[in-house]
Amino acid sequence: MRSNRLTLRRSPAAVAAVALAALLGTAAPTAQAAPATDTAAAAVAAPDIPLANVKGHLTQLSTIAANNGGNRAHGRPGYKASVDYVKAKLDAAGYTTSIQQFTSSGATGYNLIADWPGGDPNKVVFAGAHLDSVSSGAGINDNASGSAAVLETALAVSRAGYQPDKHLRFAWWGAEELGLIGSKYYVNNLPAAERSKISGYLNFDMIGSPNAGYFVYDDDPVIEKTFKDYFAGLGVPTEIETEGDGRSDHAPFKSAGVPVGGLFTGASRTKTAAQVQKWGGTQGQAFDRCYHSSCDTTANINDTALDRNSDAAAHAVWTLSAGSTGEPPTGTVFSNDADVAIPDAGAAVTSSVTVSGRTGNAPAALQVGVDIKHTYRGDLVVDLLAPDGTAYRLKNSSSGDSADNVIATYTVNASSEVANGVWKLRVQDIARQDTGYIDSWKLTF
Repeated sequence: MRSNRLTLRRSPAAVAAVALAALLGTAAPTAQAAPATDTAAAAVAAPDIPLANVKGHLTQLSTIAANNGGNRAHGRPGYKASVDYVKAKLDAAGYTTSIQQFTSSGATGYNLIADWPGGDPNKVVFAGAHLDSVSSGAGINDNASGSAAVLETALAVSRAGYQPDKHLRFAWWGAEELGLIGSKYYVNNLPAAERSKISGYLNFDMIGSPNAGYFVYDDDPVIEKTFKDYFAGLGVPTEIETEGDGRSDHAPFKSAGVPVGGLFTGASRTKTAAQVQKWGGTQGQAFDRCYHSSCDTTANINDTALDRNSDAAAHAVWTLSAGSTGEPPTGTVFSNDADVAIPDAGAAVTSSVTVSGRTGNAPAALQVGVDIKHTYRGDLVVDLLAPDGTAYRLKNSSSGDSADNVIATYTVNASSEVANGVWKLRVQDIARQDTGYIDSWKLTF
């Protein structure tokens, strides 16, 4: 990663609405959605990426650096030898590979592009990593780690004989450490019509930091959710990546309007006490003390982080390249139409909706549709209750709000909540003389 910038496991393919009698009601909440597409590609889950294989690539890239002046930097023989190593693996696995040359700082640079035969050429899922190191060392975490994970994911595609609906492309970029030179050259020389065919670009830069954190790029929401859902399935909390924002090879794609996302385990920033509580490790120490240093060797890798992130890379490639994610489509409505009486100046009442068949967390823009019949809406306090009991205020009472009824759609950032479970609408009438009932309500995922 360059330093001179600002700083799902697959769910079942068929999903049924789960009925649960509403609390204080008689009708059952329902899920309303067209069946998810059940294609052969959607039914295939990503394979486990063997950590030993990924580390084997790290060993080979370390040896290449040792045999070529101690680094794999742009314009140095170690970089070209790294390209040759990766290309030979891909050629043997059945990829169509090409080398794109460019010039930077008076030296020839190389991007390596590999296409997996088949898939819709108008819908390309693209994964990449920079292959160059800084001149001061072998660059094993930065960024042999991402390069090795992308390579092993590509080789897993070949071993599985995977034939996704979308076309798969992989890349290893040159001269990233000099200012994203290789990836900028690729994007700038890609015709606009070809750029428009890229469904998403996934970037992997530093994914084995020894004092690792688990950071996800907050760019394209679909890609972001794919990664977050995967880690949620492992019980591993994630945070939004900020340290490397715009500092790696996704930036040129993003600037060109391509949906982007990626993973990162941290560089020179220090781990906080709260992050130690989440992930373990050492408080007050950099995520990677050997960032851009000669000690960035094969000893500078957290195996657990490298393993998890390599598997996450494969999961995202498989999930995003299939015709369906195997879960209910975006826009699925979970609703309850049972009437629930709201007592005048009485205790709060609730109506329940059970959400099922989702993976990971709820959306950052969860839509809550409310239809409450009431003769004085200013008396009402309305909350959404998440499955863990967390309350999200939808409406406060207001003595000046004298209209009838509450018929509205509210947007709630529920991204910290697990999607599946029993959600509740809670309503309380806090003043006398007016009555009403919950007519219906719904959640749109």
